[in-house]
Amino acid sequence: MLSVAELTGQVDSHVVSDPCCRPTVRLQPAVYGAYRAMAAAAQETGLAIDIASGFRNFSRQQSIWNRKFSGAAPLYNVHGQLLDADTLTMGDKIEAIMTWSALPGASRHHWGTDLDVFDPRPFAAGTRQLELIPAEYEEGGPCHSLALWLSQHAADFGFYFPYRQYRGGVAAEPWHLSYGSLATDAHQLLTVEVLAEVIGQSEIAGKDYVIACLPELKARYIDTICDAADAHGDDTWIFG
Repeated sequence: MLSVAELTGQVDSHVVSDPCCRPTVRLQPAVYGAYRAMAAAAQETGLAIDIASGFRNFSRQQSIWNRKFSGAAPLYNVHGQLLDADTLTMGDKIEAIMTWSALPGASRHHWGTDLDVFDPRPFAAGTRQLELIPAEYEEGGPCHSLALWLSQHAADFGFYFPYRQYRGGVAAEPWHLSYGSLATDAHQLLTVEVLAEVIGQSEIAGKDYVIACLPELKARYIDTICDAADAHGDDTWIFG
């Protein structure tokens, strides 16, 4: 069981690196074991898989959040269209951020159970950069074949797609995998009370508004996900 500090990304005592990936990519040991088996199976079919992002700490998530809140990074709607931050209310701005970026303390990447995956081969020459956008995983995209294979086989190794379908909260992310058993346990530990305490002690931009609306924000953006049984084996992604 994760401690509150581990659950909310304030410490990294629960994650490790592994020779199969870059040293900066860290996950819980059991997750790495399942990932190695999945990567080997993908390779046997002529595919390649790599991890773009694993564990992400609270400080990093806060930096992402604050840059978007301040206007230093762009905001997009669920369809990927650029928004004019100057025209948004406080609530609209926070909803736009949470459509694509997790609230610090509530990111599934804090848990060491979740990873963003891609096919590294189309990017190896350095002529194109991975963006982690839906078009890269749709038909004609560089990661489409991998996405199809994962939709059929990720569950065989204990993984599922929490953002397979847009359900009014986080946009669909065909690159985001969760290791089911451990992620479910972590999700159950992440209560409104835990989040309120962590956010209240932080330097998160707009935190007074976030804390005031936390039950609603948690229900929409943290709790409204696809579970391990949703659309298993279905190649259709619902982006919004």
